[in-house]
Amino acid sequence: MDKAIVYLVGAGPGDPGLITVKGMECIKKADVLVYDRLASSRLLTYAKPDAELIFVGKSPDRHVLKQHEINQVLVDKAKANKVVTRLKGGDPFVFGRGGEEAEVLLEHGIPFEIVPGITSAISVPAYAGIPVTHRDFTTSFAVITGNEDPAKDESTIKWDKIATGIGTLVFLMGMGNLPKIVSKLIENGRAGDTPIALIRWGTRPEQQTLVGTLTDIVQKSGEEGFKNPAIIIVGEVVTLRQKLQWFENKPLFGKRVLVTRSRHQASDFAKKIEELGGEPFEFPTIDIDEPDYVEMDQAISKVSEYDWIIFTSVNGVQSFFNRIFKLGKDVRSLQNASICAIGPKTKEVLEERGLLVDYIPGEYRAEAIIAGLEGKVKPGDKVLLPRADIARKILPKTLSEMGAAVDDVAAYVTKKSASNSQLLREMLLNKEINIVTFTSSSTVKNFVELLNAAPEELASLLDGVFVASIGPITSATAEELGIKVDAEAKEYTIDGLIDVIKS
Repeated sequence: MDKAIVYLVGAGPGDPGLITVKGMECIKKADVLVYDRLASSRLLTYAKPDAELIFVGKSPDRHVLKQHEINQVLVDKAKANKVVTRLKGGDPFVFGRGGEEAEVLLEHGIPFEIVPGITSAISVPAYAGIPVTHRDFTTSFAVITGNEDPAKDESTIKWDKIATGIGTLVFLMGMGNLPKIVSKLIENGRAGDTPIALIRWGTRPEQQTLVGTLTDIVQKSGEEGFKNPAIIIVGEVVTLRQKLQWFENKPLFGKRVLVTRSRHQASDFAKKIEELGGEPFEFPTIDIDEPDYVEMDQAISKVSEYDWIIFTSVNGVQSFFNRIFKLGKDVRSLQNASICAIGPKTKEVLEERGLLVDYIPGEYRAEAIIAGLEGKVKPGDKVLLPRADIARKILPKTLSEMGAAVDDVAAYVTKKSASNSQLLREMLLNKEINIVTFTSSSTVKNFVELLNAAPEELASLLDGVFVASIGPITSATAEELGIKVDAEAKEYTIDGLIDVIKS
């Protein structure tokens, strides 16, 4: 076995942003990703395109694979000379059975590494506004299984010690045993009015928190239908939630937002969603690739002859200047040209390269550029349009009608992404996506193609989903393809799109 290794990785409590840097590295280099139901599905999108994904999800009432079968999967894949990442919710050594898996790997002579994760025992209460320790309340806390091995003859939990000897008690996987936990604590001296909180799907958009006391929490949880996966936290620190809760107060709390733009562009958008309390799910429907540079290179060779250069996207700016520098030129070559940018972000990246923008339209689309340049572009002017290979033809057509000599060259190629459409389909079927965003017509078209759904099925998949578009052209494409747009950005930018989904 040359490269075979198994990484036992803690995926954290659910918020994909809580994965460790090393954990993410293990996901990205895995040939085989073995994951359970508590690992965020968004983390799977960072796997290599050809990685094998194996779901071994376990829940208190249902096992896809039993533990010995999971162990065997790890052994078999490693023996096939694969890099295997076992992605486990929380931390692999905190009731994660990571120790058992490591022992099996050791028995078979398979190298392994443990990558600790952020345990739900502290992170989930934190997202609910409950610190597990506080100088005014307690200086101790304990993490206890709420679901002991049923094969044991008797409990190893020392109820008489923990009931009153420890300030904060955190029980993991204990909802099925909540009545027993409560009764054992009261029987062993914990006061019936002790605060208790149940936190379900903590750190995720579905997070729910139910607060009560030891005396009434069983009844309350029954009335609310509170189920696993949840943690139970007992102690006076629970009272701090009333003033410290923060996650639920964010404008996009409870929302999982589908981001369809290309992966290299998605990060800024995803970050804004996270800052507002939402969970972005990146499903790039387009990839940006290099074009055949023949036309671009010809244009750059005579770039000093152009009267106008019009940039209609950040991608166009980046690709154009990458090529300019590769061909041994720099911004001095553009000294004779007036510069037009379609929007503020495009203007910003041009200014970062030392160029002042002469014109930016009030409305960020081709029609507004045309209206604004009327009278500015003179007959006989030479105009360069470095943009996407599939860009609409209205801009070069109308400029030509004004008498300009237009070179419309492909600065980059837009193509359909190889995203995991089956995963997205499952999430839509399970109503795990709350908002879908489209940032261009091509993201809409490729979204529909990747789902490969008939109109009736597409409507069913998007039933109850809020669809937001970046602008009228994108909205029109969506409507043509049978997708109802619920909101359209007033300003045709990512910030404008953020504004409509949080309102």
